[in-house]
Amino acid sequence: MKLSASILSTLVVSAVFATPAVAQKQTWTMTSTWPSSLELMQLDKHWVDLANQLAGDELKIDFFEGGSLVPSGEVFGAVESGTIQAAGDWPGYWAGRDPAFSPLGTHTSLFNAVDYINWIKEWGGDELFNEVYGKYGMVYLPYGVTNNESGFRTLQPVRNLDDLKGKRLRLSGLEQGKVLERLGGNQVSMAGQELYQALERGVIDGAEFSTPNVDVSAGLHQVTKYWATPGWHQSSSMFGVMINKEAWDKLSPETQAKLKIAADANLLWSMSYTEKRAIDGYQTFADAGIEINRMDDESLATIQNISNEVMVEVACSGPLAAKVYTSQVQYLADYKGWREASAPFNLGRSPDGPDLDKLKACLK
Repeated sequence: MKLSASILSTLVVSAVFATPAVAQKQTWTMTSTWPSSLELMQLDKHWVDLANQLAGDELKIDFFEGGSLVPSGEVFGAVESGTIQAAGDWPGYWAGRDPAFSPLGTHTSLFNAVDYINWIKEWGGDELFNEVYGKYGMVYLPYGVTNNESGFRTLQPVRNLDDLKGKRLRLSGLEQGKVLERLGGNQVSMAGQELYQALERGVIDGAEFSTPNVDVSAGLHQVTKYWATPGWHQSSSMFGVMINKEAWDKLSPETQAKLKIAADANLLWSMSYTEKRAIDGYQTFADAGIEINRMDDESLATIQNISNEVMVEVACSGPLAAKVYTSQVQYLADYKGWREASAPFNLGRSPDGPDLDKLKACLK
């Protein structure tokens, strides 16, 4: 049977409109706060590789090392304005915009890496990241975590709290600087790639930066003689990707889900990767003859008490900061019983953190 021209035409048109529209493949530009000389950039690159593999038919992310497109300190504004679609970061860098960014990035003497993962995935952390970054027209995917940072690399030994007094120390972070000042030290803000020369010339007395392997990539084993442990100033650190909200909304729900899956996979990988690399970094410092000194427990208890006071102060300095800190310390309270009952086969110490009632009072 022959179909008339009009019927055939109708069938063709119907078939065209019945076929789901194929979304046009998008290309994003992404950069980082880290230059290629610092190993932290591997966290960003690994996520980009995963995302491109999972979403390759719908999205391609072109990645550029930190500083190659905009200065590292300007990546927040570049994503916020839509100049670029995405950038890897450490949230603590933006605490000057809102103190809530501070606990999203790290704490003094509080969370470890697993605490951050627990809080993010099951205690509402994901939502709070996006509430804070959402104020600036962004979506945020946490995708990297490290355990405690190395501690201070110094020109003179720091064996106790008295040795911190009067020292000019490169230290990043809002609450971290406040704690150091109460211990008698002086916070100096400085980019990681500037530390080598500053230490070599004696411009500063010492510096913290990151985990042992990252400190090796910064060359700190070549320009210091002493290492003060543990890294109480950052008991764990979070990293992730800032995504311009308009760019995110142009993606299909399926592609958005793939980027979230890549972030979760990267988060787990990052913990194992950075711990393995920390072993290599530790050995490099040991082989270089660096003297390693650990703070005594009494000093660490003093630091904990001061840190708790500072965390309450930072929490009370802004409504979102109060919301984030309260959520995090509520998680610790929820987890405390099981963690202590399962000791020593648990997920780290049960920190004696800030008073939950004082934090809740900041919410009012």
